[in-house]
Amino acid sequence: MKWLHEGKWITGGFIVTLVVTGAVSFTSYQNSVQLVNSARQVQQTNQLLDALTDISALLSDAESRQWSYIVSNDPDELTQYTAAVEQLRLALDKLRRPLADTFVQQQRLAALEILINRRLDLFERAIARYRSEYPLTPTDPFIAHAQSNLDQIRQIIAELEQKEEELIAIQLEAVSSNSRTRMVIEPVGTVLTFTILLGVFGMLYRQLLKRQRAEALQQALTQEKELSELRLQLFSMVSHEFRTPLSLILGSSQLLEEGLKKTIEPARLKSLYRIQSSAKMMTQLLNDILMLARANAGELEFNPKWTEIQTFCLNLIEDFQVSHPAKRSLCFTQHGDRTHVCVDEKLLYSILSNLLSNAAKFSPQNSTIYFTLSSQSDGIQFQVRDQGIGVLDGDRARLYEPFNRGKNVKETKGTGLGLAVVQRCLALHGGTIAMVSQVGVGTTFTVTIPQTDAPLDSNSSEEN
Repeated sequence: MKWLHEGKWITGGFIVTLVVTGAVSFTSYQNSVQLVNSARQVQQTNQLLDALTDISALLSDAESRQWSYIVSNDPDELTQYTAAVEQLRLALDKLRRPLADTFVQQQRLAALEILINRRLDLFERAIARYRSEYPLTPTDPFIAHAQSNLDQIRQIIAELEQKEEELIAIQLEAVSSNSRTRMVIEPVGTVLTFTILLGVFGMLYRQLLKRQRAEALQQALTQEKELSELRLQLFSMVSHEFRTPLSLILGSSQLLEEGLKKTIEPARLKSLYRIQSSAKMMTQLLNDILMLARANAGELEFNPKWTEIQTFCLNLIEDFQVSHPAKRSLCFTQHGDRTHVCVDEKLLYSILSNLLSNAAKFSPQNSTIYFTLSSQSDGIQFQVRDQGIGVLDGDRARLYEPFNRGKNVKETKGTGLGLAVVQRCLALHGGTIAMVSQVGVGTTFTVTIPQTDAPLDSNSSEEN
């Protein structure tokens, strides 16, 4: 789930990067388009201003040629006047194109054309008056009308120029504002894009490291599983190969004991008893090793079934008394009214036999071992208490580790596998084990196994 969450973050990072890059690119494109439009607008404005300047110059030239012709009656001046008027009309056409998309300026241009046409008409009338018998005089109203027309033309030209200069100022301000915005957006967008990309790269790199660690862990687990299976196969083979000769040794020694104990003094059978004891110890060692190997490999079978617990405990006690001579007494007490429990008999037998064996092994001769069964509706509890050497405080942390033995066991024989087997078997039952110990006084192990509802029978406390 965590990898999936990081994958969503990576996808989101790529999407945000694309969005930011697209926004920056779109802003740059808009600014570029606006710069092109602004340049075009400035060019048109400059053309318009040049055209207005040309119109003013051509009007002045036409008027000058007109008066020169009137004063000197030179035909060349009239020809140049006619050429100036023609150029003036061309300049008006040239001025009309830049103003094609501006309504107010078009209106001013139309008014300017009317005034210029009037002025040209005044020029023609002035020439006609010159040729007539009523020439112009300084006080003629015609002169005042011509001056008024000139003032109106100059005013409209000034308004056109002012408006175009305002448009240029607005355009330049917009370009400057967009440039400032672009100078802010592009660096910020670039930094943000690189930051997101670095974050995405970091996530990808971390995922790569996690994947590598997971693969390495998976490989290690696979190797460990293979080693565990090989170990189990080895222990199974060794157990099988040793169990048969040990059974033969134990059986043969028991036959010898039966045949010789009537004819030979018991003191001379000690070697035979040592053979039997060693064979039993080796058999138990093989059983413990094989059970631990299966538990570590996860192949220890767990087959719980309903078991009559009192009969089970009595059979266990009988086997214990047979395998351990009556140098230590065993006191069994039962409490509770539960008669049947759901357990794996084989595993429970291994749990209790190991605890009883340890109690006998580390207790002095002629001492008493107390074995108590307490059964309730929600579980059963076994308690094994001895009067032995106890467990040192420094040994308690590693008490349930395989092949671990206490520092105060001295020369007491053992393998250090018993409690490890107890813990593995108890884990399959979902049970717990607790220990209370005092050095030189004794040790008490309490095993608790949870139970579901089971048939209940009246059963008074018993003591054996």
